[in-house]
Formats: sequence, structure tokens, C-alpha cells
Amino acid sequence: MEHDARHNPDDCTACSICTLHCPVAMATLKFRGPKMTGPAYERFRLAGFDDDEALQYCSNCKNCEIACPSGVPVANLNMLARAAYCQKNGHAARDMLTGYCGDLGKLSLPLPAFMLNSSLKNPLIRALLERVGIDRRAPLPSFAPLAQRRRLREKRRAGKARVVLFPGCFTRYYEPQVGLDIIKILEKAGYTVTVPNEFVCCGLPLVTGGLIGAARKRARINSLALKRRAKAGALVITPCPSCALMLRHEYGALFPEEEGLADNGHIVLEAGEFILNLILNGRLSLSKIRSVPEGVFAYHAPCHLRALGTGLPALEILGHVPGLHVENMDAGCCGIAGSYGFKKGKYEIAMRVGSGLFAALKDSGAKLALSECGTCRVQMKHGAGLPTAHPLSLLLDCLG
Repeated sequence: MEHDARHNPDDCTACSICTLHCPVAMATLKFRGPKMTGPAYERFRLAGFDDDEALQYCSNCKNCEIACPSGVPVANLNMLARAAYCQKNGHAARDMLTGYCGDLGKLSLPLPAFMLNSSLKNPLIRALLERVGIDRRAPLPSFAPLAQRRRLREKRRAGKARVVLFPGCFTRYYEPQVGLDIIKILEKAGYTVTVPNEFVCCGLPLVTGGLIGAARKRARINSLALKRRAKAGALVITPCPSCALMLRHEYGALFPEEEGLADNGHIVLEAGEFILNLILNGRLSLSKIRSVPEGVFAYHAPCHLRALGTGLPALEILGHVPGLHVENMDAGCCGIAGSYGFKKGKYEIAMRVGSGLFAALKDSGAKLALSECGTCRVQMKHGAGLPTAHPLSLLLDCLG
């Protein structure tokens, strides 16, 4: 792997704070921790030593980077090392399957949801998926009704708009209603929103699968699209914190040799961040809330939202709704880490990682669990048995 000054392992002071905050290291001894597999072993990699399979247990949750007082990109060191390892030793079929989820999602567009979902629930299909590395117990997300997927696609016809929605693969194929809800909120604030087809998958699933070359290609495509939107004076909003992290920060961090990839990340905002600013600036009023649902709502902050460093904007937004009772679970990672918890050999680890959150959700007495991350919602429902929603969908329910 080619060394770059922005990935300097010598910035690590070996304080081990990253290991203390690593949910995977706390859940299994198979992973030596982010410090040992990241900056500590990076010195051996640079000297020509081979990696081992322990590297595969890093979930790229970013808790190590959030905790690191020296600003070492620990998770990125691990992801780049994983890519080099996979390039030498080959890619697992399951990583190919989950890494190219955006491309596979495109194939689903003309098919009705009942056909797709019944196939994924078929025991024979699940047995086949397990053969390629997808645990049969894993809670695979359900495809949204075809009409919803089409309605979100039709928003690309909105023409010129100051706000562009980057839905991300999860919203686009599994929960397009989340994207439609956010569009309705922004329209209440006077914005015209478009969902163009010039963007592709952000590439994060490819990065975590070791498919760094394919991720770079998507970074180039999206960076050109961001450049065009920046020239037009538009902002790009996404409901997915992981997509926001990738578009806003990770392109430049992972591909520093590529000119221009980081130039326009500043126009990308996580949807909650943007809508909170609208409320604080008086552009969107919460003074005429039509209805406030009763009961307790439990909120979980995704790891990648915390990695963005923008606070918990959706939780703050819901705190402005009079009479709405939302509790922050603050109970750690849910364990799913995108597709990590779907994979054979990692399902059990993901469930152990998320056990604290599952217990907190069950004890909360909540009627609904909230989180910005789509796969977090899938894992929360699986582990705690609660229905889930994006927090901005709850906001729209209150606005009426």
C-alpha cells in the first residue's frame, strides 16, 4: 500500500483510547483492536509484512477516530490495509454482494416488492445466501413498494432547484418514504427539491468490503456531480449520515492522490443539520404543530452521525416540538455497521455489540425507535422488537 502523509501511523501516541471505545474489540477477541490493526501494524505493513485475517473484523464504525485525541485516521488506515489485503488475497463473495448493493438495487427497480421480499424470505434463497457468506439469521431489509420507489425517482423532474436530495441506496430502494418525507418538510420551508440521477452510490459499502478501486470510481463520478451543483449554487442534502460522511470528508481522506475529490464536499449536509438551521433561522416554523403523538420515543445516534461532528441535530429538532417526549438512548453502537452484521461470522459479534442498545430500547417503554441510519433501524427492530422510523418522518407527522 502506498504511504501518504495524511495517513501517518507515527501520529499515534499509543494511548489506547481508541481500543477502549471500539465496540468490536469489546465484543470479540478475534479483533485485536483499532490501534493494533491500524497505526501499530501499519509500520510493519510499510516494511513489507503481510496482514492477517484479524483485520477483517474492523467494522469501520469510526468510534476510534471519534475518540482519538491525536486525530489519527485509524479506521481509514484499516480500510486501506483491508483493500491491499483483498487485492492480494482475493475478495470474499459476500463482500462483493454487499459492496455492490447500489448496482444490485438498480436491478430491483422494475420489480414489485412482494416478489423481491418473498424471495429474500425463502428458506432456499437464504440457504444459498449463507453459502456465499450472508448469515441466514441476519435481518435483511425489505424493499419498498414499487410505487414509492417510482415516486422518489420522479422527483428528478423537478428541474432547477437550490436543494438536491442524495437519497443514498437504503432510502432509494428500501425506504423511499423517508426521502419523500424530507422533501415535504423542505417544501414547507419554500424549497424546490430535485432527486437527480447523476449521482451513484457513495461507495462506502465498497470501501468496507475492500473494493477500493470501485469506490474510487464512484468518488470521481459523485465529485463531478458535486462540482456541477456547487457551480449552480445548490446544496446537496442526504438523510443518510454515512453517505454524508463519505461525500463530505472521506473522498479526500481515502483518495488524497485524486485531485478535486474533496473540493466540493462542503455543499453536502446531513438532512437533520440542514433542517435544524432552517428552524433556528426562522425559515421553518414549528409554531403551528398540528398533532403531537403521545408516548415515549427512543432515539439512537448512528456512529457515522457522531463522526460527522455536527452534534445530534434531529434530536435537537424534536426537542423543539412542544409535548413530544423523545429520550436519547446513548447506549453505544447498534452493531450492524452497514452490512457488517449481515455477514456470517460477524452476526453474533454485531448482536453482542448492540446488546446494550437493545436492552435500553426494551427498558425505555418507547412505542417507536428513531435513528437517521437505515441499517441501524433494521438492527434496532431485529434486536429490540420495536418499530422504527427516521426522526424527520416523525417531525413531518407533527407538522401535518
